[in-house]
Amino acid sequence: MLTILGFAMIATFLVLIMMKKMSPIAALVLIPALFCVFVGKGAHLGDYVIDGVTSLAPTAAMLMFAIVYFGVMIDVGLFDPIVRGILKFCKADPMRIVVGTALLAAIVSLDGDGSTTFMITVSALYPLYKRLKMSLVVMTGVAAMANGVMNTLPWGGPTARAATALKLDASDIFVPMIPALAVGLLFVIGLSYVLGLRERKRLGVLTLDEVLEEEKETETVLVGTGAPGAVRTATGGSGSGTAPEATGGSATDGSASDEADDFQGLDPDRDTLRPKLYWFNALLTVTLLTAMIMEWLPIPVLFLLGAALALSVNFPRIPDQKARLAAHADNVLNVSGMVFAAAVFTGVLQGTGMVDHMAEWMVDVIPEGMGPHMALVTGVLSLPLTYFMSNDGFYFGVLPVLAEAGAAHGVSPLEMARASLVGQPLHMSSPLVPAVYVLVGMAKVEFGDHTRFVVKWAALTCLVILGAGILFGIV
Repeated sequence: MLTILGFAMIATFLVLIMMKKMSPIAALVLIPALFCVFVGKGAHLGDYVIDGVTSLAPTAAMLMFAIVYFGVMIDVGLFDPIVRGILKFCKADPMRIVVGTALLAAIVSLDGDGSTTFMITVSALYPLYKRLKMSLVVMTGVAAMANGVMNTLPWGGPTARAATALKLDASDIFVPMIPALAVGLLFVIGLSYVLGLRERKRLGVLTLDEVLEEEKETETVLVGTGAPGAVRTATGGSGSGTAPEATGGSATDGSASDEADDFQGLDPDRDTLRPKLYWFNALLTVTLLTAMIMEWLPIPVLFLLGAALALSVNFPRIPDQKARLAAHADNVLNVSGMVFAAAVFTGVLQGTGMVDHMAEWMVDVIPEGMGPHMALVTGVLSLPLTYFMSNDGFYFGVLPVLAEAGAAHGVSPLEMARASLVGQPLHMSSPLVPAVYVLVGMAKVEFGDHTRFVVKWAALTCLVILGAGILFGIV
């Protein structure tokens, strides 16, 4: 019964948010509360929620201060050189922009933190997508998949969990997986190329000068006629796209170079830049990432200290510090609120025993004849299981059971651990992953729209990695 209710709760949540009948925060709170009553444990709801909040509080703190830290680093210009390089490659070609999204997300993912990746990627590319009227779910989907592949780095989380759960060395798990993961990343880049071609066909190809000229003409018409809806077609292709609306003022209010800077997303003349402190900020960031990898202190503590130091050094005046905190307050509130709402969902899943019954059922339905192929089974199961439950729940609760079943048929724990990493590209879009709310929140994309777009492509990416692992004899 608990198994059925567990799957029903997850299905209800996904259907309601995908159909936009409820907001994610409301669904994460109300649906598990309702199912907790159905299970007959409504009296314990408070305990379950407190347990969930307690377990996720460090994650919420980490995300809050990580958003502040990397927001400040973006403000002061630390990532401008990387962004300029990607934007120079992208120009105003939709195909290049989508490929650039995958490349930028993959590069930034080397720090092992999904929230960081999404903040930098969206901050850099959101203006391009908006100006060219490109699909924002393409941006969120490609970024999530690229980050999901890179999330398997030993310091990213899943590999370390698998190593801990099965008492293995993380490098023994990860290093042999590199060829399969490389294939997965190439697939994401290839997929972004195809999606980019689709966007190019829909919107046409423009040069930056043409986009700015169209905007100048559009703004002149708007100022002269007072008709806010009079927007000309801005594509040289099918004509199905329209020029972005004027963002304020007439074309004569700023120079072409100012418009180009705004088009590229990061104003090179913004007053928050701190060029004289560039190397201090770079050293601080490298030190912070090193401390994360070496586990000198808990990650929430590191980001708390890093955010405080970054604010104090770059903006010594208290009003300036308040202004920077206010600038990033929306993202902080949205993400932290979503994390604490997710705590209700995970607390009820764990507290009522639903997640345990679901895991046991999944293991029990595996046919006896599949025993020698438990690595393959684990790889396939990692897709739904890491999507419907946290990485902690999967790697510490389910993987040891699967590994024990595999050992009985001669399948090594290393093979099982590697197979368990396959589902990460899909996991990064799970409603139980706090970082995904950073992504959709900053991109102003409905979570349901993101889910509808990304699930099929992310699942395909997972299967490509699994197929490559089998082909290379890794899994």
